[in-house]
Amino acid sequence: MMRVLGIDPGSETTGWGVIEGEARRYALIEYGTVKAPPRERFSSRLLKIYTGIEEVIARLKPDACSVEEAFYATNVKVALKLGQVRGVVLLAAERAKLEIHEYSPRLVKQTVVGYGNAEKHQVQEMVRVLLSLRSVPEPHDASDALALAICHFHHAGAKARILESDARVKLSQSSATRRRVP
Repeated sequence: MMRVLGIDPGSETTGWGVIEGEARRYALIEYGTVKAPPRERFSSRLLKIYTGIEEVIARLKPDACSVEEAFYATNVKVALKLGQVRGVVLLAAERAKLEIHEYSPRLVKQTVVGYGNAEKHQVQEMVRVLLSLRSVPEPHDASDALALAICHFHHAGAKARILESDARVKLSQSSATRRRVP
């Protein structure tokens, strides 16, 4: 059983969501956002995001953290700010000694929806379906964070199956190469 914290970094609203389970069988624990008002100094907003994520980690005790990778933005200032938000999120996860995994927005959409260019509402609807929720998680920042956690379960499960298969192959090869000496 694994507990995963998904985080969708944002300079005003950082979404987070925690799910628990294994491979493709998981359930929602909790989700929400950390809001950092745009009128505050940017350094104060970073501190608010950091402490908010740190509190979520302390309270919900995840094993792993799934964070959206940096992507190319047309506005350089926006890209730099998002990079700084990602930095404080990664710092909080690292300080808590969580396993950290980063996924591109396209891979998350491909994994959750089946289409790498899916729209926000399609991601929200699939998150609702996959977690058996009555309504789509709001706001979309929290829904995106849950999609990141779901993405990690799918990819971690595949990786575990590959490692298990490799171990079986190596074991069978090592037992086949042993010879009895008369």
